[in-house]
Amino acid sequence: MEFIRSSPFAPWLLLCLALGGAALVAYLFWRWRRTAALLAQVSGELAQAYARDGLTGLLTPRQFERELDDAVLRGDFDGHAVCVLYVDVDHFRATNEAYGKKAGDQVLQELAHRIQTGLGPDTAAARMVGNEFALILRGGLEAGRQAAATVAAAFAAPIVVQSKAKSQSLTLTCSVGLAVYPLQAERRNLVERAAMAMRSVKLAGGDGFAEYDPQLAQARRDSASLMHDLRGALERQEFQLYYQPKIDARSLQVTSAEALIRWRHPKRGLVGPDKFIPLAERYGMMQSIGRWVIEQACQQAMVWRQQGLSMRIAVNISGQQMRREDFAEHLETVLVQTGTPASRFTCEITESVALENTAATMQTFDKLRALGVHVSIDDFGTGHSSLASLRKLPAAELKIDRAFIIDLETSEHAQFIANTVVRMAHALEMRVVAEGVETRSQRDLLVQMGCDELQGYLFAKPMRARELGVWAVRDHNNAESLFRPSLYFES
Repeated sequence: MEFIRSSPFAPWLLLCLALGGAALVAYLFWRWRRTAALLAQVSGELAQAYARDGLTGLLTPRQFERELDDAVLRGDFDGHAVCVLYVDVDHFRATNEAYGKKAGDQVLQELAHRIQTGLGPDTAAARMVGNEFALILRGGLEAGRQAAATVAAAFAAPIVVQSKAKSQSLTLTCSVGLAVYPLQAERRNLVERAAMAMRSVKLAGGDGFAEYDPQLAQARRDSASLMHDLRGALERQEFQLYYQPKIDARSLQVTSAEALIRWRHPKRGLVGPDKFIPLAERYGMMQSIGRWVIEQACQQAMVWRQQGLSMRIAVNISGQQMRREDFAEHLETVLVQTGTPASRFTCEITESVALENTAATMQTFDKLRALGVHVSIDDFGTGHSSLASLRKLPAAELKIDRAFIIDLETSEHAQFIANTVVRMAHALEMRVVAEGVETRSQRDLLVQMGCDELQGYLFAKPMRARELGVWAVRDHNNAESLFRPSLYFES
């Protein structure tokens, strides 16, 4: 330092040191500003990722909760109600299985765009999980109902997706639940109650909306209790099979019997399938229950054959069973073990399952055809198909739903529909069964239309196997005069 002071270049050296120090400070300050800017950018991107769903661009669940907190505070301040809608895409899993996850993502993106566009930017919309959405509206029940109608309309328009290098047009439906603060819920359970209302729509078949009702909470508790009991019902041998005959429309002879499962609950008494089958399907229990039904029905068919009662046995098959790779193999094993001819066994499959067109379902249909069993499409007309879709159904038999039979005597429209279904089915070489026949007039009209078989309370209610045997011979000296072999040609 003394050298620098005594040097003739001291002023210049000091100036250089000062400039160097200033440059260093300026560089460090620039680095700090740059780092701060980068941190701010990263923080912004993280905040955006935190707030927005990466696939749909809608709010994330966490950001939705923040928006809901703000909406409730504003509502408390100005006295306005706050409505939450919870939306689920019906049968979305089947869409993913049929067309692939990429197509499923396209569907979610398009639906998110339609929801946001239809309800406007003032509506907070979030993708909660998978194919479920939630919305925040300013207003009460009427605002919620209008929004539910808007969402339903957004789903109703066909969606075109790219699948395997070709375009597919899909038409979807949704289940919507709504709850209003403070009328129906507190802030802490507002979303939960909207979701509860949505699930009530799902359990009823979807494609609709429902408002939260306090009874839903009780129904949910009852459902949970029933589900708990259902898990052990098979092991405790609480299930029973009832059988309802099908009648040949021309000879009025019994051609077959449909096996119908009932649950004899130790405390609730006899529980119908409409109460527990949806629970079993929802919680993945239909595989074990369905296997039991097939085994019991085939064993009973064997007993009837030994008694001289020759007829077809029909069993309802769920979508879960149809999607199992080993379903056809298990059925074949049971048929062989009980000596039941495959041509005498009918799988009754609902229209919606038959039209799924998923790889797993189509593979099962192919196996059933190879096995030689017959497929019947149950509840035809209750789904979203048209008469034109009849030719796509991989079945030999069609069951007209009872909803088309009820008004047959008084409605020309109902008669036209039933007659058209019969004629088109026959043109496609499919037999037709009418279920829910309760009056002689209905029977006569269906016979005139050319319906092949009839089923309903006019002939017999579902009954236990022993009761059916007694009923068969009660007014007939020879049971064979009532029961007849299958109307299908034997393979």
